[in-house]
Amino acid sequence: MSAGAPRGAGGPGDGGGLRASLSGLTTRGRSFLAAGIAAAGCAYVLGQGELLRVGLLLALLPLICVYALHRTRFRVSGSRRLSPGRVPAGGEARVQLRMDNVSRLPTGLLMLQDRVPYVLGPRPRFVLDRVEPGGRREVSYRVRSDLRGRYPLGPLQLRLSDPFGLVELTRSFSTYDTLTVIPRTEPLPPIRLAGESNGYGDGSRRSLALAGDDDVIPRGYRRGDDLRRVHWRSTARYGELMVRREEQPQRSRATVLLDTRRLAFDGAGPDSAFEWAVSAAASSLVHVLEQGFSVRLLTDTGDSVPGEGGGGFSSGGQESAEAAGLMMDTLAVVGHSDGAGLSRAYDAVRAGGSGGFAGSGGDGLLIAFFGDLDDVQTELAARMRQRTSGAVAFVLDSASWGGQPAPGHAVPPLEERLRRLGDAGWTALAARPGVAFGELWRQAGTAHVGTGTSGGRE
Repeated sequence: MSAGAPRGAGGPGDGGGLRASLSGLTTRGRSFLAAGIAAAGCAYVLGQGELLRVGLLLALLPLICVYALHRTRFRVSGSRRLSPGRVPAGGEARVQLRMDNVSRLPTGLLMLQDRVPYVLGPRPRFVLDRVEPGGRREVSYRVRSDLRGRYPLGPLQLRLSDPFGLVELTRSFSTYDTLTVIPRTEPLPPIRLAGESNGYGDGSRRSLALAGDDDVIPRGYRRGDDLRRVHWRSTARYGELMVRREEQPQRSRATVLLDTRRLAFDGAGPDSAFEWAVSAAASSLVHVLEQGFSVRLLTDTGDSVPGEGGGGFSSGGQESAEAAGLMMDTLAVVGHSDGAGLSRAYDAVRAGGSGGFAGSGGDGLLIAFFGDLDDVQTELAARMRQRTSGAVAFVLDSASWGGQPAPGHAVPPLEERLRRLGDAGWTALAARPGVAFGELWRQAGTAHVGTGTSGGRE
């Protein structure tokens, strides 16, 4: 992305900008200017013409350098290239900076400095020697973060100096890029989850049978369509060539529900229970997408990603890849909500029936990550199972993670919560610190239908 015009700087003919450039005089430049003025004053008093010429030279040299650099800094363009723009936590991204001298004069010494957040590492600085007219210089650096989030890179700052070291001017470009650090994910084994009707692999797609002419949904003829697919009855009805639609596979649907309530999680940092839940939710999303599911990400606030279309579920092909990126970007910045319950998530799951659950006979997989659940929220979570063909819950307990439930938030024992969810048909597992999510996922595949299982046993 090419850098634009500098912030707060005028064009080459801007008198205000030229006056501001005088502040770029270095100590040496100010000394030359002061010595020149003093010499010129003494020459006038003493009547020494040669001393006057020396004084004028000393005074004009820094002023000439100021004017030259003032014009030059608007003839140097900068750009930044970030690759990749989305990295997992702990991964590295490469930032490439490029400077082009578009003027007819060579530049002096250049110092580049890119502004980056402190979590990405120290601020990178580079010193570039003289750049010839029409020349370019490229430098690069790497950034990494162990914390998910979105981090701005820029603006790029360029410091120019003249060959005599009399003037230093700084130019700040207005453009910046954004590095998205998504949660860590781990590969998960393909399993058949309890209660899942369509399963994985070949069973995850079903073709819609076309039962006779009355069930055909035609579309307009497109160049290249096979004439054998022309539907003559519809052609006669609409007065234009109509062809039968190709049979479209109906993809199984999965909802990944992430509990983000602040009172449900205690502690913060990369090793906290909440960060474990976010990372596990990301791993689940990637896995079910790879298995051919239409997927949506749902939080306790009722917000659905990628959107409202199609019940909030992702579509196939390129749209599915874009939806996956959108869901991962959402998880990169998701934080705690101030909600007290799961009622909005419950309503969203029920509403999902019109877009997939109830509309296809309850055909939908629900994967939930819960924090501390009181009696009311446990009952509400148990009722979510009614509209799904399969449901798996990973329950995190603040006591297991070295924390304490929120004040005034009475939480039943973990085993009790798992039992109540299991009785409602969930495959419920306890997520304890030190247990890899892949191991819990494998346990979910071996659990019996409708049996609550305490996973992650030490």
